[in-house]
Amino acid sequence: MLAKRIIPCLDVRDGQVVKGVQFRNHEIIGDIVPLAKRYAEEGADELVFYDITASSDGRTVDKSWVERVAQVIDIPFCVAGGIKTIEDAEKLFAFGADKISINSPALADPNLITALADRFGVQAVVVGIDSWFEKETGKYWVNQYTGDEKRTRQTNWQLLDWVQEVQKRGAGEIVLNMMNQDGVRNGYDLTQLKLVREVCNVPLIASGGAGEMVHFRDAFTQANVDGALAASVFHKRIIEIGELKEYLYAEGVEIRR
Repeated sequence: MLAKRIIPCLDVRDGQVVKGVQFRNHEIIGDIVPLAKRYAEEGADELVFYDITASSDGRTVDKSWVERVAQVIDIPFCVAGGIKTIEDAEKLFAFGADKISINSPALADPNLITALADRFGVQAVVVGIDSWFEKETGKYWVNQYTGDEKRTRQTNWQLLDWVQEVQKRGAGEIVLNMMNQDGVRNGYDLTQLKLVREVCNVPLIASGGAGEMVHFRDAFTQANVDGALAASVFHKRIIEIGELKEYLYAEGVEIRR
């Protein structure tokens, strides 16, 4: 059985790490490289960097920090934000990224998933999905351009249909960003994760809602996700990664220590 992964998420805007609540009202957390180094030293299994305004601004990820991160950490890291072409991805891999993640550009052109998977291998291509639970209808929808609250829009894709579509097209991993839970720290949406897990045959990463150690345990043991991604609890040292891993190990979760 593969070890479960603990993944700090660093939302990047204008060269700094920021964090919002439900993708709104972002506060500055700090500089990218020292934070990445800290997480690698504390035992993170992997890091994910989202250039959160790249797609909505119509540009690709600002590359300058990617190379600096690669020089100071020795764990895998994934970069996302406005990757629309093979060339965009190639530059990021050349700078040292291990994986790239696409979200809004995949919705705009689903063929991009296949093109990237064919060129770099499915293991290097992650698809991020921003889901929104609509209480009135009880449906989960996929949102696009979530980095800019003025441009955020609900697509015509229902969540489970899009999860199946991206796998058909070559996604090697899915990060499910559950927007209703984002930054609220009330726990991951286990109901949603279980529904997605039933149709997801590639590694599934839970994102949005971690507030306590038990939330990580529940995502791993109840929804059988492969990794748990979190931001504010790590940025603000509400949870220390080393302590989290010891807790999970004691709870019977297969984890790298």
